Amino acid sequence: MSRIGKQPIPIPSGVEVSVGGTVVKVQGPKGELSLDHHPAMGIEIDEDPSQLRVTRPDDSRANRSLHGLTRSLINNMVIGVVTPFQKQLEIHGVGYQAVLDGDILNLSVGFAHMVKLQLPSGVVCELTSPTLVKVSGCDKQAVGQFAADIRAVRPPEPYKGKGIRYRDEYVRRKQGKAFASAGA
Repeated sequence: MSRIGKQPIPIPSGVEVSVGGTVVKVQGPKGELSLDHHPAMGIEIDEDPSQLRVTRPDDSRANRSLHGLTRSLINNMVIGVVTPFQKQLEIHGVGYQAVLDGDILNLSVGFAHMVKLQLPSGVVCELTSPTLVKVSGCDKQAVGQFAADIRAVRPPEPYKGKGIRYRDEYVRRKQGKAFASAGA
């Protein structure tokens, strides 16, 4: 049996979970999310300890995979509506900076033009400084995807370390070319 799939999902106070057919809706203090899961997976809500369980019809390989996946997706929804997920990115380079204009993030990262990125719905972007971008929201996938889109504009390069990187990312540096002696 799936170790992840068989674990119950605790539902904290202030969070409402409703199941209708193949749609699971989770509503909490920070937002509302919904998931259209695979029809083979069953979802049961236990009221006494206030938890949710995901069940599968049999032990076929596909159902075992979907069991753990469905449980993880629903658990991330429950966690996200209570405490939003966040990613922090740093911008390194002379003159490199970010400017937030309404729901558009403008990046000036060494190109001849400003790169404009539209914020997806449900994702909030904060600039604590022109070189530090904080992306947060209750949908883990949307937050991670938007942070990856920002990083993809100018990934960090290994020689000078310039570019956009995650806050905790280590960029392996290379030495560069060493000039030979003039006597050769």
